[in-house]
Amino acid sequence: MKEANLRKPVVAGQFYSETKTELIQEIKSLVKDNAHKEDVIGCILPHAGYLYSGRVAIEAVSRINLKNKIILLGPTHTGYGEEFSIMTEGACQTPLGNVQIDSVLAKQLLKGSKYLREDSLAHLGEHSLEVELPILQYFKDNFQIIPICLKSSDTKALKELGREIASTVKELKLQNSVMLIASSDMTHYENQESAEYKDKQALQAILNLNEDKLIEKIKGLNITMCGYAPVTVLISAVKELGAKKTELIKYQTSGDSTGDRSSVVGYASLIIK
Repeated sequence: MKEANLRKPVVAGQFYSETKTELIQEIKSLVKDNAHKEDVIGCILPHAGYLYSGRVAIEAVSRINLKNKIILLGPTHTGYGEEFSIMTEGACQTPLGNVQIDSVLAKQLLKGSKYLREDSLAHLGEHSLEVELPILQYFKDNFQIIPICLKSSDTKALKELGREIASTVKELKLQNSVMLIASSDMTHYENQESAEYKDKQALQAILNLNEDKLIEKIKGLNITMCGYAPVTVLISAVKELGAKKTELIKYQTSGDSTGDRSSVVGYASLIIK
């Protein structure tokens, strides 16, 4: 593979272990044994360092029969690149190996959307999707991804993008082969009580698959949920794909890891069936 088409990790050794052996052991130590696996349409996972949010993400992924094609939706923390950025070629590297991009599906999604733009700049320094990959690789050897980074706050556009994604998946008859993952952390840098209260409001909207209520709560309560855009897209898409039930798998804050509850970040994982 050409070097230009290989997206290299930027937070290995920071957010998660840098070597294959250490990374496998790190994930293994957080796996909940004998988890009952289910078929899902989508899920929501946090993206902080594994020390803080790894268990939250891994408990959810351990419950999922991962599909062969995964549409990964994440926020853009760096500010670089397009508002609606999709990579349609190449692979993403982690210490556990390379994850190939499904070029055929990615290009069909690009073709079927008036918002998505071909762009790698938004992805190069972005950690929100990268952090999920080793966890997915631990549980499944062969899968392909379609990475999408979002920095738009246009609710109408985000909802429409979700419907566009669902339309393409249905048009290609890939409902049994595709799942969506939205990457998001919850409230940032507030005390434990405040974070839990605000996050509970946002999570209830997600559990009800109500993206409008989610945005209303985020704006009304000033919830600093970094991935509300990808979650909005995901909710819009999964409803079109027949979602009936959302389940909260785990919620905790960084305070549960550090013991400092004066300024925490919230983490939640959910599965959608």
